[in-house]
Amino acid sequence: MKYQRLSKEQLEELHQEFITFLASQSITAEEWVDIKKNTPKVAEDEIDIFSDLVWERVLTNAQYIEHFSKDQIHLFELQEDQMNLIAIRINDETIDVTTSDGYAWLQDNLLNDDVLLYNASKEYSEDKNLDKFKLIQQGGNITKGELYHYFAKLIQNEAQ
Repeated sequence: MKYQRLSKEQLEELHQEFITFLASQSITAEEWVDIKKNTPKVAEDEIDIFSDLVWERVLTNAQYIEHFSKDQIHLFELQEDQMNLIAIRINDETIDVTTSDGYAWLQDNLLNDDVLLYNASKEYSEDKNLDKFKLIQQGGNITKGELYHYFAKLIQNEAQ
């Protein structure tokens, strides 16, 4: 398995897609019940294959990932050949941007000396979807990129 097995909740949410997947493997509903009962390892293998297919599609379509920690925010723009990063670091130990109060403080204090903005770019490894998946495993979330674009404009305006 390349990524990770989908949770029971995720599989339930993708129930219809899983049925289509099984049909593409020429497995009927009756055969699936029999496989789960008599050869659970084969059933697990099929779920793993389906999970990887779902992850591959999700990761291929992902354009932005955000990761928040107590004193940092990492915003990734996932381009074709590289990922761009905007990092925001807060050098005040009393501020926790994962809380609503801490995030509100950041919004009000973007130009404060305790707020540092960095940007960088990095080329993908041989497997860019695996690179993206690792960001998610580390706590990142796929987003639509509003926060990335907000800070990109802020950085661009500061550079002018």
